[in-house]
Amino acid sequence: MSLSLIEAIKTRKSVKEFDPNIKIPREEMMEIIKLAAEAPSSVNLQPWRFVIVESDEAKAAIKDLVRFNTRQLESSAAFILVLSDNTHVQDIERIYAKSVDLGYMPQEVMTTNVAALKGALSSATDSYIKVQGMMDANLAAMQLMLIAKDRGYDTNPIGGFERDEVMDALSLNKERYVPVMFIAIGKGVKEPHDSSRHEVEEIVAYNHGDAEGNIGK
Repeated sequence: MSLSLIEAIKTRKSVKEFDPNIKIPREEMMEIIKLAAEAPSSVNLQPWRFVIVESDEAKAAIKDLVRFNTRQLESSAAFILVLSDNTHVQDIERIYAKSVDLGYMPQEVMTTNVAALKGALSSATDSYIKVQGMMDANLAAMQLMLIAKDRGYDTNPIGGFERDEVMDALSLNKERYVPVMFIAIGKGVKEPHDSSRHEVEEIVAYNHGDAEGNIGK
């Protein structure tokens, strides 16, 4: 099964219940994550990280922490925790060196770029680094859901969970990682509901707001 991009966008809907007998082989899951990690990233620092919660034990550890999303947790093939790594700026040299090794970037360009980025990021606040990382992680999350749909799986992005407690339950470093969202993934057992969307004229302005500074109608 392979969908066009437009088909994947139009048919991706949030699913609330999955076939509990469907499991995603780890090899296929890794392929999905690998494609998700092709998402855009600010200066290519790729802050996204993923924890695949698939075992009964791991699901049980977070069951009381996902609020009203237990049905998705229990029936899904996996609950994917998307995180941002607050230390991702430390990967500059390693990432750019790999681009040199692969022939994507000349060594002299790497040297210049790394020096410039280190200078710029040295004065960046922790808040800036955190927000930038979460923005990139969100891009990877959206890409993951579209890739899943193309492969015949359904998903549901979930923001309603106890973040600190989930991090503790999954033995994750709360200083280093920021939880962005869970993505439930599996085979839906019910047709998802359609939902209305704003008309495009309601959400777009060209060049500036209207006389009152507002966007759209």
